Amino acid sequence: MDYIKRDIEKKIAELSKEYPCILITGPRQVGKTTVLQRLMSKDRNYVTLDDLEDRKLARHDPALFLQMHDLPLFIDEVQYAPELFSYIKIAIDQGAAPGSFWLTGSQAFRMMELARESLAGRTAILHMPGLSQHEIYGSGENRPFTVDLKELKERKSTGTAVNIDGIYERIWKGSLPGYISGKFTDRNVFYSSYLQTYIERDVSELVALTDKLLFQDFIRAAACRAGQMLNVHDIAQDVGVSDDTAKRWLQVLEKSDIIFYLRPYSNNLLKRTVKTPKLYFFDTGLVAYLTRYSSPEILQNGAINGAILENYVVSEILKSYHNDAQDCLFWYYRDKNSQEIDMVIESDGQLHPLEIKRSVNPGSELLGTFSILDKGSVPRGKGAILCMRPELSAINAENYIVPVWMI
Repeated sequence: MDYIKRDIEKKIAELSKEYPCILITGPRQVGKTTVLQRLMSKDRNYVTLDDLEDRKLARHDPALFLQMHDLPLFIDEVQYAPELFSYIKIAIDQGAAPGSFWLTGSQAFRMMELARESLAGRTAILHMPGLSQHEIYGSGENRPFTVDLKELKERKSTGTAVNIDGIYERIWKGSLPGYISGKFTDRNVFYSSYLQTYIERDVSELVALTDKLLFQDFIRAAACRAGQMLNVHDIAQDVGVSDDTAKRWLQVLEKSDIIFYLRPYSNNLLKRTVKTPKLYFFDTGLVAYLTRYSSPEILQNGAINGAILENYVVSEILKSYHNDAQDCLFWYYRDKNSQEIDMVIESDGQLHPLEIKRSVNPGSELLGTFSILDKGSVPRGKGAILCMRPELSAINAENYIVPVWMI
């Protein structure tokens, strides 16, 4: 079992020299604790609130808890004791040095709410996703994905080229370090245990569940629709719960970083756009497990092969920004005439349209919908088709063909 170096390590080290508090959020089992334990110096104290005694003290006497643990301090699973945040604020206001507090939490929304309420301007918040394909298969420094020819050429040297079979193997394996690193070798047991732990420890913190098997069925119903426009009613009907319950449970999945949404792009000049977001999972390996695809080959030829490829591409682009501690504006476009663009990135005052296709030789007709963005108020920049072509190419000077392995 080998440790896989994380792209976000550089940002953690840099920001620890500037901010008294660093908060790392992200889904369960993506390696937050492992990364920080590898980066921490010998003088940093470590405490996990998984320990019930430490958790009890942190919740009932946070001032004493902080007196018991000298700075610099790494507090793991800090979401279990939100009472600590006010006292961390006091310590920072009294002059705590940069890097004094490292915090991790598995409930991103709740952690960010607490940090913004109590630690605004005092903490750097980073989101750690699962492993990116650059971390697993690439080399060199991570770069946020952009449709810039110079950047795309440089990406060629940091990725590992694979064909369509290799891409679907990456999709099927997923992004969780426990399985990818070889620590756990039985994939079915790994994901089954992951789900049980998630439901027992994270979901029960957010909602009272009388039927945990029903919630697992709900996650599976959502996974069957990864990469598609959200239809709450259909998911609810599959499981036999009300639409309101389905909405609440989707919020739970979003708050615990199992799913995320791509919102539809619109502005005042594009009036016929739809309002429904598209649903994606952070980890495509979990989708493949939940939808019962037992091998990459079967997945590649299965009913969700296009949707899960799109999910993979969107999540990998998102990871490239998270790992550089950057935000980016991402959308998809669809109007009431069913004209669609899989992804739209806004960067430097321009809109960059992206199409995602399984094809090795995509045709120029795929660019037809890109011109719709010209009707909007933000100018259209260069676009790209992300596909299975083995090498970087171009349809014309304004639209590139980018292999998925290069993301």
